[in-house]
Amino acid sequence: MKYLLTALLLSLSAGQVLACEPVELGSLEISEAWSRASIGMTRPGAFYVTIRNTGATDDTLTAITTPVSDKPMLHETVVKDGVASMPHAMAIPVPAGSTMALEPGGYHGMLMGLTKVLKEGEIYPVTLTFREAGDVTVPVAIRGMGARDAGCPDSKK
Repeated sequence: MKYLLTALLLSLSAGQVLACEPVELGSLEISEAWSRASIGMTRPGAFYVTIRNTGATDDTLTAITTPVSDKPMLHETVVKDGVASMPHAMAIPVPAGSTMALEPGGYHGMLMGLTKVLKEGEIYPVTLTFREAGDVTVPVAIRGMGARDAGCPDSKK
């Protein structure tokens, strides 16, 4: 039993480490990819990530795809007159020399039509499509329902 618990904890932390490690695509560094666990599949999930552009050229995130969602979309949380809405974002700018965070309360990926329950401790892939840099697939750590960030050791959130 002791070994089973240790193996479980190691597998949970391994998925977390994968999502915290930067994945590079040209001058882009993609890290801290995470989602919250879902209650079933009837409500949408959300995807968050940090994108750092170390280059001299602006880029734009234009789409996301993942096997855990039939209709993944880019959204932005907008508050107007005290009412929050989440309209579709056609694209998310990633200016040269800056960091863009998709995070709760701002830009994020909306995972409509979940194809599986998002279970804490598991990971799933998301492919990000950039106008200039192209496509890159990153591992996404599924955190607890109350998570507020990726839980990475060096996270500035």
